[in-house]
Amino acid sequence: MFKQLIGSASVSVKNTIERGAVIKFADAIGDLNPLFINEEAGANSKYKRNLAPPTFPITLNYGTIEGLELPKKGLIHGEQSFRYNIPLFVGDIVFCSARLVNYKERSGSGGRMGMLTIERMGESAEGERIFTMIQTVIITEAVRKVMNV
Repeated sequence: MFKQLIGSASVSVKNTIERGAVIKFADAIGDLNPLFINEEAGANSKYKRNLAPPTFPITLNYGTIEGLELPKKGLIHGEQSFRYNIPLFVGDIVFCSARLVNYKERSGSGGRMGMLTIERMGESAEGERIFTMIQTVIITEAVRKVMNV
């Protein structure tokens, strides 16, 4: 079911990195670094403005990969990584998209499981890559049975 979707991508979605959202996110993750939340600290930094926390892109809208239907419950967060080419700043406009890059199955102690790898990207309006996030989602045997995969 998922293998035929490898290479499929979403349409790019416009996101704005809003100050209030960054402050709430920093508070939620317990990282109140002044470069994230304090305008004066941002203005006095080498960047001259506030940064978004490195994991903030998890909150952005990446659109929908057509045909990729995952259950709302029962998935396991396998792995996640972030790579930045340039910093992500408060106030930036970011165009985000997602692409299914791999699907493989293997046997584990709980039975067969699927491992779905999704690449999520954020680019500037000029098309410069800001960040790449790679996520692996584990689809357990129980979820696979419900989905008939």
